[in-house]
Amino acid sequence: MKRIVLAGGCFWGVEAYFKRLKGVLKTSVGYVNGNTENPTYEDLKKHRATHAEACEIYYDETVMPLEKLLTHFFRIIDPTSLNRQGMDIGLQYRTGIYYKDEEDLKIIQEFIAKTKNNYNRPILVEIQKENGYYLAEEYHQDYLDKNPQGYCHVNLNDIPIEDKK
Repeated sequence: MKRIVLAGGCFWGVEAYFKRLKGVLKTSVGYVNGNTENPTYEDLKKHRATHAEACEIYYDETVMPLEKLLTHFFRIIDPTSLNRQGMDIGLQYRTGIYYKDEEDLKIIQEFIAKTKNNYNRPILVEIQKENGYYLAEEYHQDYLDKNPQGYCHVNLNDIPIEDKK
């Protein structure tokens, strides 16, 4: 089992998308790589915390290798957009790939190098070693399962059939 943290705008849709993929074993939503410990959603909204809304993903790399996981990530984000995805605008909505395992960095860098030619503008996805991931409040966990009509910038129906659970 491997772990990666991805930030792709509002974390509700990112989590809802990834938990539908084969090989994804567990997800949670939280706040990553910011200026304080244990931030709250209110801290982000009031700009007291500089974290990104993110989705922690545990996955079976024999079923869903990191490169394929990143391919899915790039399906649901605009990697050329700075601090914005869909209607969500601000630092907390930046895109990012946050890793712990140094071996993952090489895979991430190779993926970005191969993918950048698919875009007319530079890729602005933050790539950083994870420096603190904090679970979001309980009401954010599995939000779109609890609130099926909730806002989501991610097209949850755009998962290739071969990758659906």
